[in-house]
Amino acid sequence: MPTSRISGHVLGVFLLLLGLSICAACASSGPETVEPKLVPEADLGSGAEPSDKAPLAGIELGKLNPEKTELFYKLVNSLGSPCGKSHSLRTSFTSDPSCKRAPFAVRYLRAMLEDDGPEGLVREDYAKHYERKSPLEQLDASRAPHFGDQNAPIKLVEFMDYECPHCAVFKGELDKLLVSRAGKVEIFVMMYPLEQHHPESKSAAQAALAAAAQGKFQEMHDLLFAQTPKHSRDEVLGYGKQLGLDVDKFTAAYDAAERHVSSDQAQGNAAGVDATPTVYLQDRKYDGPMSAKYLELWIDEELAVPR
Repeated sequence: MPTSRISGHVLGVFLLLLGLSICAACASSGPETVEPKLVPEADLGSGAEPSDKAPLAGIELGKLNPEKTELFYKLVNSLGSPCGKSHSLRTSFTSDPSCKRAPFAVRYLRAMLEDDGPEGLVREDYAKHYERKSPLEQLDASRAPHFGDQNAPIKLVEFMDYECPHCAVFKGELDKLLVSRAGKVEIFVMMYPLEQHHPESKSAAQAALAAAAQGKFQEMHDLLFAQTPKHSRDEVLGYGKQLGLDVDKFTAAYDAAERHVSSDQAQGNAAGVDATPTVYLQDRKYDGPMSAKYLELWIDEELAVPR
């Protein structure tokens, strides 16, 4: 389907099928939802002939209808090598064993098409991941609350806002990820309240950090999302009492946490964060769909071929 004919309805259905896209986020300024830039077909890729439909070893396409199967081969043949070689993705996959990323790139394309991704968006996401890699950011998450195995080889940092509806959806995806990639990923939570949109979000962030000081971050994290947007000072202090925390210590920690929140915001600003959720995987901005399914693909690729 030509990108110029992609309707807003079709694109919306695709984003819904993904669960949450990076294109759907709570923005620090302007509208809460940002439309993705769709890359025209002519802007990306070169290599094998688009007509080459020879099956790729080990890649099952049973979930793709004939139209999507056609598009799959078109993309495999026309997109460039994920290893920066001067040939196509197909050539990297079939003839270049040194390109360890090729199998992951092919599976990524297949997953996007299985979820009805329009061609322009698939090309754009592929380009972000393999051709326009985000720079490394030296984020200091040493004070951040975290989930998962502390010895996990993969570090994921999320900048989030407790009143952002997209963060609430993404929380469910991260919960899935912690199960599906148990022992492989540790998730750090950085506070990035968007106070211009969510006036009490900073209070929620302070409450989460104050609860962490008494070993109750997970419980408060869940409760704050469940009670959105009831996050005033009095309300969150009540949540501390509800969770059985020492109220005096919790209150003092809540007040002291304001500086921690400001520090997280400053780090986010320095890294160019302008929306929530924003995710960094191994200190590099994650630009894929905000779904456990796609995070799993990127984590598996990172484990197999560290950058």
